[in-house]
Amino acid sequence: MKFKIKDLNLAEEGRRQIEWAESKMPVLMKIRERFNKEKPLNGIKISACLHVTKETAVLMKTLLAGGAEITLSASNPLSTQDEVAAALVEEGVHVYAWRGQSEEEYFECIRLALKHKPHITMDDGADLTVTAHKENYIENTIGGTEETTTGVIRIKAMEKEGALKYPIIAVNNALTKYLFDNRYGTGQSTIDGIMRATHVLLAGKNVVVAGYGWCGRGIAMRAKGMGANVIITEVDPLRALEAVMDGYRVMPMSKAAEIGDIFITATGNIDVIREEHFKKMKNGAILANSGHFNVEINIKDLEKLSVKKRKIRPHVEEYTLQNGRKLYLLAEGRLVNLAAAEGHPSEVMDMSFSNQALSIEYLVENKGKLEAKVYLVPKQIDMKVAKLKLESLGIEIDKLTPRQEEYLQKWEL
Repeated sequence: MKFKIKDLNLAEEGRRQIEWAESKMPVLMKIRERFNKEKPLNGIKISACLHVTKETAVLMKTLLAGGAEITLSASNPLSTQDEVAAALVEEGVHVYAWRGQSEEEYFECIRLALKHKPHITMDDGADLTVTAHKENYIENTIGGTEETTTGVIRIKAMEKEGALKYPIIAVNNALTKYLFDNRYGTGQSTIDGIMRATHVLLAGKNVVVAGYGWCGRGIAMRAKGMGANVIITEVDPLRALEAVMDGYRVMPMSKAAEIGDIFITATGNIDVIREEHFKKMKNGAILANSGHFNVEINIKDLEKLSVKKRKIRPHVEEYTLQNGRKLYLLAEGRLVNLAAAEGHPSEVMDMSFSNQALSIEYLVENKGKLEAKVYLVPKQIDMKVAKLKLESLGIEIDKLTPRQEEYLQKWEL
């Protein structure tokens, strides 16, 4: 085994965490049962760059059951659950991840994962995919998957420029992923991270959510449900209009900065909150990011405006500005739901990671048949995941009668 983790002695604790997640992920466990019998991934090497959590571990064990050899690096320096990393090493995964990596260590671990010469890449944010292309680790690669909105944006940019050299399935764009993982998973886990870090009361607070994509919608919905006065900032007129119709106040960040108590970014873009906004914020404002990279809150600007910085609580840094006001940055501006909490609940990751497992099987089955571009998850996979999830919940739905199916095919009444 090749691995680089914090402490292999944490494996027993990790196994218990993984068992808990397995009990909440029935769809993926059903796929594992089939994979174990059929071995559709025999001889396939997979290099993955994902958040090393108990839910990811359930996916890794499912791919192992299918016959794959797996290397795993972290997709965020602060998201690794060290006990899970240890347990996965004992399961036979080559893990290169530990919590608190430097940026240099983070990319070195990605390179270590790629040196295993993967047939399939799995990515969360596209750092592994970009590194594989830039540093030429793609000799054996037949395809890959991407888990996040941010990553899909980056890989589509690669495709547009002709830089993409193998097919990528945008798992993030599956209906059974973004309608649930992005909305309900990000919504709950982001609020969870803020609560664990600060223990503040949300009721009555002005909570500013930057971005009204599916992640932003989920965050806004959960904050509103806890009694917050939610304000949305957007650059897209359609999304801004949706937010208005959903009952939220919509305004530019320049105005929201003056009245917000808690700011949460979820845009996938840079400099969403920057110097001009920090200067307007009230004393005690809390800053949190739920976007993939720690670039949405401009920390350099915050440092420049500050005369003092100190750690108040785990995951809470207090910045004293030149005007005497104090601002509080959570989790170093990184993903607050994973750095200060445990990430998305297992039940919602059940669908996302089922899409991952089935998409990898699809790539193997269609080796050499796909162009070097970004693909949607095949509709039959998306619908299969939805069907299996309903079955696991004990929910039955109606079926079209033959007459109804015939009616929907006609244009004349």
